[in-house]
Formats: sequence, structure tokens, C-alpha cells
Amino acid sequence: MDAAAQNPQGRRIIWLNVLTVLSAAILISAEVFGAAFAAGWAFANLFHLGEYGVHILQGIFFLCGIAVMMRFVRNARRVEPFTEG
Repeated sequence: MDAAAQNPQGRRIIWLNVLTVLSAAILISAEVFGAAFAAGWAFANLFHLGEYGVHILQGIFFLCGIAVMMRFVRNARRVEPFTEG
């Protein structure tokens, strides 16, 4: 099987780069979102914010994690382009 597939517009998908970025994104997202939930729990308990405070902070940190992952994938696509041609 070829490492790249032909697209109708003449651009080829480089599957090796796609799989590399996808694999790295899965690994990094597990760490980022795990840290987001742990940080939400830790800060809420540190400042005695209660159960709702835990969920609110976890949601805020989760949104920050989404922003981090979007930046990671955007920068990774610049280093490992998904298409050529």
C-alpha cells in the first residue's frame, strides 16, 4: 500500500503524517484532560468551593485543554503536512 493516496484535485494525503499527528494527539490529550480534571478538583478543594465548584473549575480547565489541543494539532499540521502536491 502506498504511503499517500491520490485525491481527485491532484493532492495526495500523506497517511503516515496523519497517523503520527493523530497518535500524538491521543497521547497528549489524555495527559491534558487528566490534568484538567485533577486541577479542577485540587483547586476547588484548596479554596473550599464545594461540589459545584469542582465541576465548574473542571469545566473551565477542560475548555482550556480543548484550546491547548487545537493549538497542538494546528502546529503539528504545520510540521507534518497532511497533503502534498
